[in-house]
Amino acid sequence: MPSRQFGVMAALPINANRRRMEDKCPVLVTGGAGYIGSHAVLALRDAGWPVAVIDNLVTGFRFAVPEDIAFYEGDIADQALLTRIIAEQKIGAVMHFAGSVVVPESVENPLEYYHNNTAKSRDLIEAVVKAGVRHMIFSSTAATYGTPDVSPVSEDTPRHPINPYGWSKLMTEQMLADTAAAHDLNYCTLRYFNVAGSDPQGRSGQSTAGATHLIKVAVEAALGKRDSVGIFGTDYDTPDGTGVRDYIHVSDLAAAHVLALEALIAQPDRSLTMNCGYGRGFSVMEVLDAVDRVTNRKITRVKAPRRAGDPDSLISDPSRIKTTLPWQPQHADLDAIVAHALAWERKLGEMSGNT
Repeated sequence: MPSRQFGVMAALPINANRRRMEDKCPVLVTGGAGYIGSHAVLALRDAGWPVAVIDNLVTGFRFAVPEDIAFYEGDIADQALLTRIIAEQKIGAVMHFAGSVVVPESVENPLEYYHNNTAKSRDLIEAVVKAGVRHMIFSSTAATYGTPDVSPVSEDTPRHPINPYGWSKLMTEQMLADTAAAHDLNYCTLRYFNVAGSDPQGRSGQSTAGATHLIKVAVEAALGKRDSVGIFGTDYDTPDGTGVRDYIHVSDLAAAHVLALEALIAQPDRSLTMNCGYGRGFSVMEVLDAVDRVTNRKITRVKAPRRAGDPDSLISDPSRIKTTLPWQPQHADLDAIVAHALAWERKLGEMSGNT
């Protein structure tokens, strides 16, 4: 198979294209019934990859996984189950999304996060190595950078997490690096910035009740599912005093995972670490203004104290992913992200019988 180097792929002859399709190994997606994982499943399936999903359905939803996808209800700490899945499905790569993701919750209950995100990831990595799986993509986070002294943030920015969520992910990054140095495994760590939106075709979206993602909360408020939106901190060192984040559409993020998998397979002696963001930040107020625009209504805003572990601003430098992969974001527009999130929220209402 021709190698891909820093996002440049030589034109493939027809027979090489056919070989490339045949070489698409089955992919196990952990947490594939969750928000981001379910979009990765759709992106893989759309691109012709065989897919299997493991999810314990604690925060995921069975309806988020298409019926034609092999689904296993279980926990990634169950090595016997993982070994069976890998053998049954002939898994050649793993995309790892399973874990806990709420920053304030991690501050309140750090041991749960170190157990769920770090200890269980260690069990998963061990099962992957023992089974001879060659490639792994890890769902990491910009929270590993903590409160950086520079903005935008590159992959070389020092990593100093300020909450257990960030530390739990950073520890897993280190485990992957150490394991890849000792075993026949290459990996890609993708550090997400703020993921939002939903599948433009309406096949999946953020479905978790009580979710804390700002755009999810805001569209719920716009549809009357919440009375108001809390603004946690108005005294940050930002232009309008509210926190600034780099919002990335979940479908663009899912596409990056598929391209990263192709890159790992094309160059099995190389591992990758890349930021996933657009390189543009929006404040809480700017996001709420966008929701007001898209919905043509005014959300009630309630000022509240800062939450523990939230930095002032977190914006990505996406240069590396754009030079390493042929990644071309299709939904890098805040109003479009909001519109897709709103459409999914309305669909959830229809699914539950609330129109």
